[in-house]
Amino acid sequence: MTKQTPDATPALDRLPAVLREAGFRGEVERDTALLAAMSTDNSVYRIRPDIVAAPCDSEDVVTLMAVMERPEFATIPLTPRGGGTGTNGQSLNRGLVLDMRRHMTRLLKVDATEGWAEVEPGIVLDDLNARLRPHGLFFAPETSTSTRCAVGGMVSTDASGKGSRVYGKTSDNLLGVEIARGSGLISSLAPAPDWARPMLDSAEGAARAGRDAFVANTPRLTRRYTGYDLERACPDAETFEWWRLFPGSEGTLGPITRLRLALRPLPKEKRLVVAGFDSFRASLAAATPLLADDPTAIEVMDERVQQLAEEAGLLSGLPQGLRPTGTGPLAYTFLEFNGDDPDDLDAKIASCRDRLHGLDGIRAVHVAADADEIRALWAIRSAGVGLLGKVTGRARPVAFVEDCVVPPEALADFLDGFLAILDRHGLSFGIYGHVDVGCLHIRPALNIDAEDDRETLVAVSDAIFDLVVAHGGIFWGEHGKGVRGAYLERWIGPEAFAALQGVKAAFDPSDRFNPGKLVTAGQPVMGIATTSFRPFNAADDDPLQNAFRCNGNAQCLSYAATTPMCPSFKATEDLRHSPKGRADALRAWNRGRDGAAEIDEADLLGVLDTCLGCKACTSSCPVQVDIPWMRGAFYADYYARHRRPLTDRLTLLAERFSPWLAKVAPLGRPVWPLVRPLAERVLSLRDLPGELARPVPRRARIEAAELGTRALPDNAVLVWQDWFSALFDEAAQTDVRRGLEALGYRPLFVRMMPSGKAAGDMGDRAGFARMADQLTGALRAGARTGAPMIGLDPAFVMAVRQDYRKSGRDVPELLLPQEFLARALPDGPDWPRVSEPGAPIRLFSHCTEATGVPGAGRTWAAVFEAVGLRVETPATGCCGMAGLFGHKARHQEMSRRLFDLSWAAPLSDTDDAAATGFSCRCQAERFGGQAVRHPLGILADRLEGKR
Repeated sequence: MTKQTPDATPALDRLPAVLREAGFRGEVERDTALLAAMSTDNSVYRIRPDIVAAPCDSEDVVTLMAVMERPEFATIPLTPRGGGTGTNGQSLNRGLVLDMRRHMTRLLKVDATEGWAEVEPGIVLDDLNARLRPHGLFFAPETSTSTRCAVGGMVSTDASGKGSRVYGKTSDNLLGVEIARGSGLISSLAPAPDWARPMLDSAEGAARAGRDAFVANTPRLTRRYTGYDLERACPDAETFEWWRLFPGSEGTLGPITRLRLALRPLPKEKRLVVAGFDSFRASLAAATPLLADDPTAIEVMDERVQQLAEEAGLLSGLPQGLRPTGTGPLAYTFLEFNGDDPDDLDAKIASCRDRLHGLDGIRAVHVAADADEIRALWAIRSAGVGLLGKVTGRARPVAFVEDCVVPPEALADFLDGFLAILDRHGLSFGIYGHVDVGCLHIRPALNIDAEDDRETLVAVSDAIFDLVVAHGGIFWGEHGKGVRGAYLERWIGPEAFAALQGVKAAFDPSDRFNPGKLVTAGQPVMGIATTSFRPFNAADDDPLQNAFRCNGNAQCLSYAATTPMCPSFKATEDLRHSPKGRADALRAWNRGRDGAAEIDEADLLGVLDTCLGCKACTSSCPVQVDIPWMRGAFYADYYARHRRPLTDRLTLLAERFSPWLAKVAPLGRPVWPLVRPLAERVLSLRDLPGELARPVPRRARIEAAELGTRALPDNAVLVWQDWFSALFDEAAQTDVRRGLEALGYRPLFVRMMPSGKAAGDMGDRAGFARMADQLTGALRAGARTGAPMIGLDPAFVMAVRQDYRKSGRDVPELLLPQEFLARALPDGPDWPRVSEPGAPIRLFSHCTEATGVPGAGRTWAAVFEAVGLRVETPATGCCGMAGLFGHKARHQEMSRRLFDLSWAAPLSDTDDAAATGFSCRCQAERFGGQAVRHPLGILADRLEGKR
């Protein structure tokens, strides 16, 4: 760990004001929740920075560097950070962390003719490739973290991934680099300024002195070693390409501000072959013969990862023959073929299939040509890293020896040696990886909280390092070095390492850029066991246990606006407003209760307040880091010590007494338009529903007390409501009733009983328990009637499924409307059909529904198709309402931003829109100006011959 001089704290206190005075336009923050979020990545390490700066552009970085070069700030380390997906603590350090991901995400220039693009370092790989797609180009390679890894981080770690045998590593697709110093910018694509010449001359001298030793000690593999690449930096006796030193340097040579990338044409055709083998050994043995058909990539997944994928429901899209059966688990091999000539590609596929069927252990083979299916199948393999974190017990898979590369022909022997080492230590593991380039990802399970396991980490790491060297391999083949750079001097040799030190001294004479990593001038290099670890576990009964299980895989940081996970992060691009950031903050608060406070409760309240409670993290996170549930646990503790805000107290009262409010609603309807503006002013709310709902017709309702005592009509369906829908959503009640009746059912709306969802979200445990117990009893009574039961609103249904079961309640099955209707489809229901289908209906799913039941939209489409109607289901994220969240005055900017991100465009060009959630329909009306219907209402209209 780097040491701070005694005067660092006063300097840090002054730094924000000095940066502002100097003209720095980005954020400079010491918010403790942000510092907690920046203290971890996808590794087992934790280093808390002292301050975070998020520059707006390269000029902002120059401004910051000029200030940081002043003597009063010379003791403060500076570490650039991208997407934070590193597996070995690459971007973790004390001092100042430079957050390049928040603002520096622009695609600056594209030259489609020459095949290159210039980008800022914070742009996410998938975002970049989505913007390049109209040009018919893409940037390789393809990483499993492509939805959230920043291109600058890919360069800094020289990331690799799928297809690297053909496309190479990131460094193989890099054309130029721009870096920042206080005096200005230095670009490899332009002559160096005079002030930079001494630095570059010094670096060249060191590089040339050690080049021969460097070449002699780096194996000639496809996954070549990089990081201070002296060979490429000095390609001949006359040329010095200084920028070649930066790929793999992990910020230790200073911040990168601009990158020129080589682009490749998008292949016109793509095929994916998925082969199932009866053992991982058979899958691995197949790789070498399969290279004869020249696939773009060959990847494998062992039985353990397959089992986890099955448990997570990810294998449902596979053909039945590739699904695990009673005969035992499967290991998978994925082979991708790309090209422009479909006939040539089909010939390769035919040859590959013949070859596969002649291999030992083959069980089944499937070929996918549809782009969506290929994407879905690759997602199974890409999910491997996240799935390995979803294990029970206190030991979990750890990334510390997981990306070794050896010559492909040595892979089998290397694997035998690797597994023998793990067996000696009694470690379990899962395996996946890129066999075509000799890289397997193997993550042994350890409990980092235990001293014995930390000692095991060192012993295994040392043994695997020796094994890699014996096989002529590279210890760091894909995920960068980070604190594993402690092995670098032993691996590269003293002469080459001295040259690396000379390069470091030229670019960083003060040894302040990501200090302690890879190469240092004098201070110790961080070690794999001497660097501080993040805590792995809380007590088993601690409600915040899942905050400790967050492994930083960061699927929650996906850039795409059309995916629901995570809305507040999408709106802010601020790490603290993400499930990972909130988990880090909750973990810090939890640990602080036993000692010195690590986080200010006001900062924690701030990041929890921006959580929309959409529950996407509950379903989409590989380890189900349920932030709304843990937020409720924190609120229970906090509000046992502090008075609740008035809005919260009134919301809890409204939910508790909502049955009474529903009864008096007919009397309150005339005065509600007058009361509403006053309520909005007093409670700082906006755009509350304009009308109170009238009661459901008597013939279509039933009291909970009547369940089991009153005979139900044939085809009865019990409909359950949440309190907000019952009070305000008369239109949906009517639509659901009419839609079910049009299909021949007899809907009976059970007199509303609140679920306690608001109480649970706000930490009112007693109130939640009271309401949940009452509703659970009523649901059980309903289930005993034998009638199917559906919930009116998706958020209500998912709360019962998720929160009730998480609290230990055994609740009967409560279906979404489309789930109930879809169950009738295999029997060919006697439903009416429309004579004229009309225009397609554009259906928008509630985000909680879309993540909790990923096939919800497709199920609606199947139901509508059965009556002759067509449905489109555009991909959207959260609409930005989320219950009361979008009504609160302080959330208006974020709420509007989220609506504009993914709802505004698809909603604006249709007149036939349906939305499943009450919140979504409210948001569509207030920001989109459209009275969006419940799907069953449109279905009823079309069946009745209306538009």
